[in-house]
Amino acid sequence: MTQSKTWSQRFESALHPAIARFNASIGFDIELIEYDLTGSVAHAKMLAKTGIITPEEGDRLVEGLEQIRQEYREGKFVPGIDAEDVHFAVERRLTELVGDVGKKLHTARSRNDQVGTDTRLYLRDRICRIREKLRDFQGILLDLAESHIETLIPGYTHLQRAQPVSLAHHLLAYFEMAQRDWERLGEIYQRVNISPLGSGALAGTTFPIDRRYTAELLGFGGVYANSLDGVSDRDFAVEFLAAASLIMVHLSRLSEEMILWASEEFGFIRLTDSCATGSSIMPQKKNPDVPELVRGKTGRVFGHLQGMLVLMKALPLAYNKDLQEDKEAIFDAVKTVEACLEAMAILLAEGIEFKTDRLAGAVNEDFSNATDVADYLATKGVPFREAYNLVGKVVKTSLAAGKLLKDLTLEEWQALHPQFAADIYDAIAPRQVVAARNSLGGTGFEQIRLALGNARERWGRT
Repeated sequence: MTQSKTWSQRFESALHPAIARFNASIGFDIELIEYDLTGSVAHAKMLAKTGIITPEEGDRLVEGLEQIRQEYREGKFVPGIDAEDVHFAVERRLTELVGDVGKKLHTARSRNDQVGTDTRLYLRDRICRIREKLRDFQGILLDLAESHIETLIPGYTHLQRAQPVSLAHHLLAYFEMAQRDWERLGEIYQRVNISPLGSGALAGTTFPIDRRYTAELLGFGGVYANSLDGVSDRDFAVEFLAAASLIMVHLSRLSEEMILWASEEFGFIRLTDSCATGSSIMPQKKNPDVPELVRGKTGRVFGHLQGMLVLMKALPLAYNKDLQEDKEAIFDAVKTVEACLEAMAILLAEGIEFKTDRLAGAVNEDFSNATDVADYLATKGVPFREAYNLVGKVVKTSLAAGKLLKDLTLEEWQALHPQFAADIYDAIAPRQVVAARNSLGGTGFEQIRLALGNARERWGRT
């Protein structure tokens, strides 16, 4: 049994059912139906404005399209695989509603420029939603940072304790990452917001269309200058997937830290019941499912980016059926990023508690103040490299003796170098170590308060 034809009389027989199923995209591009209807309404109005169809025909088309929108929202319009794709499904239903005038909707338009328009309208909307979710995420980071300006946490390089920092400073690093994500999506929005409608199949059209009018109706910032480029360009999709991948990189880095911090070995945070699960056989366990899932889903978005790049790398101009494969990648990346941003925002707001006592103890039990000893000597005229080498020996002998730097007596300090005085203990106290780093962008408490104010000002902008 073969499927009935959905195209011209050039074909004498219909598709094999298996090929029809293989060819169909209605199973996923139904996601575009609202955007397809919006684009079609604009196209119908343009056809009437330019005299290609009568004003009465234009009104009937718009009324029919809006009726389909209402039917879809009420669950009464559910096209099946026989529709092939969302565009044909809408056109077929429109013809059922308004008669033969429905067949005029596709005048001066191809499915090639139609799908390009729908995809851009969809992605333009979703970019705005993701940017809002980024703002929500940033707001929670700011609130947390404000609560922990004077909470100290070990800072790491190479996952080895390096220097103590303000916990607020650490959290604000992720604010800055999210800020770049927000700005990057805003830049990409400008390139998504260009209309391909009117490019036709590849070469434009013989009808006297008004592309700028449809672009204006749809809120586009401009039109594609080249019809071949208009129907075949997916740079905007690659750019979006790259930006989505970077968002996931940042969420995954934070997730990894949350997983480490929640472990018994670190013990920096406590997971609340609202964002953790237990083990099916180990009753003592509380698992960090949210950050683990975010970390896992990151690879999924990376895969969509790689898939899109491979999809595009050898496509000759103009449209090719390969481009049908862009939609599932875009749809899934959008949903994944939105879900992960929401989950991480909830985790930060409700799912963790910082164990401040443990953090305070952690910054007192290592040699992360060693650089400050070298800085101390440097301020007293000792060349830094000489001071650096001396402190290295101090750390070595202290380790051998089972002591920390704070445990050395003043006599021991002065035996190492005559420039050491009683103020060395203040200089290497964790709070002073942090407070002293008051350079622009540093972890000093004064700088953190300035950074918070600056971040809140930027966060408040739209």
